Amino acid sequence: MHAAPAVLLLLLGGWLLLRRHGLWYDELYTAEVAPLPLADLWQAFVRGEGTIAYLRDAPPSYNFPYYVVAHVWLAATGLAADEAGLRLLSLLAMAAAVVVVGLVGTRLGGPRAGLAAGLAMAANPFVVQFSAEARGYALAVFATALSALGLVRWLDGGRSLRLYGGAGAVAGLMHWFALLPVAALAVAAVVLKGRRDARPVLATAALASLPALAVIGTAVANGVGDSGAEWISDVGLAVPRLLMKSWTAAHPALLVITLAAAAIGLARGGRIPRTVAGAWVLLPVVTVTVVEVVRPVFVDRYLLPSLAGLAVLVGLGVAVLPRRAGVAALAAVVAVSAWATVDDVRLGPKEDVRSAVAHLAAWARPGEPIVAAARWDALGVEHYARRHHRQLVAQLVLPPSPVPDEPVMWVVRRAKGGVKGDRTKLEALDQELGRRSLRLTDERRFDGRYADVLVQRWS
Repeated sequence: MHAAPAVLLLLLGGWLLLRRHGLWYDELYTAEVAPLPLADLWQAFVRGEGTIAYLRDAPPSYNFPYYVVAHVWLAATGLAADEAGLRLLSLLAMAAAVVVVGLVGTRLGGPRAGLAAGLAMAANPFVVQFSAEARGYALAVFATALSALGLVRWLDGGRSLRLYGGAGAVAGLMHWFALLPVAALAVAAVVLKGRRDARPVLATAALASLPALAVIGTAVANGVGDSGAEWISDVGLAVPRLLMKSWTAAHPALLVITLAAAAIGLARGGRIPRTVAGAWVLLPVVTVTVVEVVRPVFVDRYLLPSLAGLAVLVGLGVAVLPRRAGVAALAAVVAVSAWATVDDVRLGPKEDVRSAVAHLAAWARPGEPIVAAARWDALGVEHYARRHHRQLVAQLVLPPSPVPDEPVMWVVRRAKGGVKGDRTKLEALDQELGRRSLRLTDERRFDGRYADVLVQRWS
């Protein structure tokens, strides 16, 4: 029974992985940094220095532990740091995560709750999307689920909190936002056991947070701070709405079914189950919403480890229904989730720099400069030129190199996305090309979910 969610996740996530969408900016950074020697990674992390010439102010800081795991994974498996090798690690981690979420649901509400929780999560479009992404989110979800399992075992009379604390520490290292659900689980223990009896949980949670806090402290001390977060938008009190939009891929039917099942789970799931699952998802969302009023911090994928609690709530809601109604509800959750996932996967890559570089390889003549308009563009252009079209490498002009004075040149830029400073540089580039009497003579757009990539010919 516990294997069914993993099989479903592997099918859906594997389908997405086999589509081999090109890497987008964050994944490209992983592909460039993870293969580096561990000594070089460590030095870059401690000193706060980027390992890429045009990204000196973007060191492997907060995500340093994930890059170490990815490095070890690549070394152990012999896989390449590409669309398959890096994403496979995430896929296996997320498959393990849905199994553990099912185990938590079983502990809290019985086998039906466990199966429903695991399947609801495995078929979910938001979960599937990040099950095939070369970042640490799947690992953070897996570790958070293990931490929740450890706490539930303790609530059932277990003496050891090692699983709760150890997995909680790993979750925070994979992404420090995962500390929010780990802390929320400690709050649930206080509510259920009282502050006195829950002291061991509070102490364990505090210890579990230290490794991640050390990583954060190192990043702040070496001057990284909140650099690189300029792109985060201010959404105010819209955090819950936007989070549910991501979880349901904006499918109204999935939104209604999810909210209904979760509400039933909160109302009828029993004191311990609803307290644990409710705290797991609701406290982090409330916390981020409150902080968002002060400064922008909300990124939907950062809260993915917290949303695993929503899957448990859905499982609890399905389990308390009469048997036939519960089977029908579970079938509806899985079917609508899978439908939304299929629609989501068909949307294509987040960025399609790979196709843009392939276009350049077909049309740019030898000697014609290929200008990456900003560092966001440079990372993908250099990566795919070096790996698949080496004849283009000599033609690349990457920031901060000046634009050469040539009668024909190619420019790769984003049509949307980036940060204010990069947009200013793009405007300056246009002005400079205009002063040289160059005009835009051809443009090709490569659509992406996060950003469109433009390949322009100026002559």
